[in-house]
Amino acid sequence: MMFGDIKYSEINSLLNERFKEKKVLIAQHRGAKCGNVVENTLLAYRVSEMLGADMFEADISISADGVLYCFHDTTEDKNLRVHTNIENFSSAAIDEFGQYNSIWEPSGYKVERFEYLLDNLAGRELFNIDRAWDKFDEVFAVMSKYPSAVRQAILKAPVKDEYLKKFDEHPIKYMFMPIIKSAQDIQIAKQYKNINIVGYELIVRSEDDKLYSDELISQLHSEGAFVWINAITLSGLKKHEMSAGHGDNVSLECGFDKGWGALIDKGIDIIQTDWPELLSQYRDKKFKGGNR
Repeated sequence: MMFGDIKYSEINSLLNERFKEKKVLIAQHRGAKCGNVVENTLLAYRVSEMLGADMFEADISISADGVLYCFHDTTEDKNLRVHTNIENFSSAAIDEFGQYNSIWEPSGYKVERFEYLLDNLAGRELFNIDRAWDKFDEVFAVMSKYPSAVRQAILKAPVKDEYLKKFDEHPIKYMFMPIIKSAQDIQIAKQYKNINIVGYELIVRSEDDKLYSDELISQLHSEGAFVWINAITLSGLKKHEMSAGHGDNVSLECGFDKGWGALIDKGIDIIQTDWPELLSQYRDKKFKGGNR
């Protein structure tokens, strides 16, 4: 199966090459983050590949003077020991911030600029850009300096006209993945004919959710779109459920078949997780058994 419109096949070629090889792709949430490896750093992204992830997620923040950073705003208390949103600081101030590791000790790593990431990629990594929808103009400007990035980056955003118009009108047809919370969101996204939609991130609260129906998933596949599910477990609160009850904690507590396996059997194409090593081992073993 080839994902994305055939007219954008060159842009989507690396993505489809990976699907042909792996069948189901694994995305690591914020890159690796354990010990002295700090999330959303180049090292974290490189380690995610070592752990079996097929792509990493890069969160994007912007300084008060317009410089992009790989950082998830709202994590300032944990990562910087700062009680103010990072986007209120100048780039000069952010460049001086040291990040803290998993035991709240200085890691020796700074907050890294988005351009530093792109400058240090080898051209074969896949990654998802998250939390950038209110700064797409700045993201596009930086990415335009790196021609290979058009084949590597999948950008995502909620379904809002202001975001969809930017992709519809932009001359470079970056891979795009709308964040879907209702069937109506899908119909709205489809109205824009000049967007390179390669897939949809479905936010599904339970197995009864209409977005989790076999019919809908088959329909999206027939239209050349992959289905992405976030299996990450952000908390024990129901409001954070995104994978119909088949997330990371279910996989770890109740067995992989009841968690990630159920998503694979459902036809999910990309699973985002905090546990790529375990998931990749399970996926590869499952496919060796003739599944999918």
